[in-house]
Amino acid sequence: MRSWVEVAADSHFPIQNLPYGVFSTGDNEPRVGVRIGDFVLDLVALHDAGLLPGANVYDRPFINDLMALGPRAWQEVRNAITDILRESEPTLRDDDELRSATLIPVSQVKMHLPVRIGAFVDFYSSEQHATNVGSMFRPDAPLMPNWKHLPVGYNGRASSVVVSGTPIKRPHGQTAPGQSTEPIFGPSKNLDFELEVGFFTGTENPLGNQVPTSRAADFIFGLVLVNDWSARDIQRWEYQPLGPFLAKSFATTISPWVVTMAALDPFRIAGPDQDPPVLDYLKYDKPWRLDMDLEIHLKTERMSQPQVICRTNYKNMYWNMAQQLAHQTVNGTNVQIGDLYASGTVSGDEPDSFGSMLELAWRGERPLVMQETGEERKFLEDGDTVMLTGHCQGDGYRIGFGEASGTIRPA
Repeated sequence: MRSWVEVAADSHFPIQNLPYGVFSTGDNEPRVGVRIGDFVLDLVALHDAGLLPGANVYDRPFINDLMALGPRAWQEVRNAITDILRESEPTLRDDDELRSATLIPVSQVKMHLPVRIGAFVDFYSSEQHATNVGSMFRPDAPLMPNWKHLPVGYNGRASSVVVSGTPIKRPHGQTAPGQSTEPIFGPSKNLDFELEVGFFTGTENPLGNQVPTSRAADFIFGLVLVNDWSARDIQRWEYQPLGPFLAKSFATTISPWVVTMAALDPFRIAGPDQDPPVLDYLKYDKPWRLDMDLEIHLKTERMSQPQVICRTNYKNMYWNMAQQLAHQTVNGTNVQIGDLYASGTVSGDEPDSFGSMLELAWRGERPLVMQETGEERKFLEDGDTVMLTGHCQGDGYRIGFGEASGTIRPA
């Protein structure tokens, strides 16, 4: 399938993708659009022209109302947009005035947070990451006894989730240097990133009702890249006994384009053997892992180009999206439209596939060297820019996310 819109072979946004985002131009209010190549398709203008079915849910600052239409409508809207952009379809292609009004160069738009996020959940679902971090503190037993029985997670702070490009201010907090049991207050010195993938829910369930793995597809609308910034020194002092608090809540960056599950379906693969066997509510019967290449790029203020410091794959995850959603709701928790569920750090088996600086530099014991400048990094310094990127590789096309980036500003 090809589009009449010219799309480069290595673009993240061919006609097979068509992710949703929220954009603005000039002084106009934010509205919903779809990415195709180097253009944004304005869905408000497209609906006004009578080319999209149903009500106008696109003149909104978030895509929540679109998600609320439900799975059948998701597919109908996607089909309509796909048909309009097909190479052989002349309706928009041959109408110069309408095409100019609806197809906007991405260089002329500003991207916004795509979803009004009601709740944010962060999991800990990579066995490699959990083993790496656990071995730093518990070498003889890196995985806690519960880890292979449930998707470990915590409920984070939705209000500090920001869109790619938003500067990240270095957080303050309490830390206890070395083996001290007396804290000091000040800026974090061990600021870190975490390479994650998150999904948004587009369906609600009433309080007290569970979502089984068999119904996960009705709830999961689409995915984004997630950088759950972490202040490791603040976390080390505060996390016992209830887990992360200030160390995580200061900022979480997501990519601006929400890639739908419909676009990602061709890249589903079988999950890992889970041993010991999981409890019945965590069993699933469809492939839920995704073959998705992921990278982390780091650029210091002195560098002219970013350096790739990590290459890994989302298929490394031990716990999948359906299991995460089933576990979150097994106690009756209600799911809202626009909830964000992050995977936890995605790490692979090799040292250059670890998804956090904590692992890549191994607690600062093995500093990363920037090839262009010779600078070393144990953790992030002011002025550093971190960019996450990822895509699934198809036969002659890619389904990608663009990037999730942020630059560290002084405390």
